[in-house]
Amino acid sequence: MAPASSTTATSRVLHGDAGARRIAEEVPVALAYNNVVQAVMMATPQDLEDFAWGFSLTEGIVADPDEIVSVAVRAVADGTEIHVTVEDEAAARAASRERKLVGRTSCGLCGVTSLAQAVVAPRAVGRRLRVAHAALERALATLPDFQPLNRETHAVHAAAWAGPDERILLAREDVGRHNALDKLIGAMARGRVDSAGGFCVITSRCSYEMVQKAMMIGIEMLVAVSAPTGWALRLAETAGMTLVAVARADSQTVFTHPERLGVLPPSESR
Repeated sequence: MAPASSTTATSRVLHGDAGARRIAEEVPVALAYNNVVQAVMMATPQDLEDFAWGFSLTEGIVADPDEIVSVAVRAVADGTEIHVTVEDEAAARAASRERKLVGRTSCGLCGVTSLAQAVVAPRAVGRRLRVAHAALERALATLPDFQPLNRETHAVHAAAWAGPDERILLAREDVGRHNALDKLIGAMARGRVDSAGGFCVITSRCSYEMVQKAMMIGIEMLVAVSAPTGWALRLAETAGMTLVAVARADSQTVFTHPERLGVLPPSESR
């Protein structure tokens, strides 16, 4: 399944001395829960309903997708507003976080006002998944086919969901790596995709927040094209998540819990 289309412009053509070039757009996106603004993020203006669902889950505002009653996306003069109606318990949870500052495209913790909010206790993921190397390699080889906006602009990240049968089933793009993953997780939640039935591939570096977001919905294996951080590795190890990074179609490094790929020892490149 290719990335969903959008009626909002996600890029524009810029004419200069070197000719025409397509530039990725980013706009302020305000997320309001029961009419109370929780965060304003800079994001690519597409798949914003998915973004709202994913952000709600990975930030712990809703504990279950069923707590989301409705999502309405509205264009306004200065950007986009997303109005999320949630159950009362989830609304109280959102209000308690006090995360009300601007989140930039490169930032995963903007607006967090305490260390307790930033450091989420590890949640153990399941141990059902087994992935053949061929499936991993095929997903990495075909990932560019699911990045139409990046082909145009060379400026956006992607997060993709692949099944053990080698096929990418969902992919989402955004100028922010965290936003791309939130959009993917939102699309999975809306489609009732089993988070233990496949693995996630991201085009960015694997920072702590990326592991945390994947952990929040029980993803068992995260594959990153770029390198991980030390904090990300420690969280993945504690949560029981398989973390593969510096990943290409012909070479990957397994950093944590290699048993899902059937390779030993960890941290050996293939």
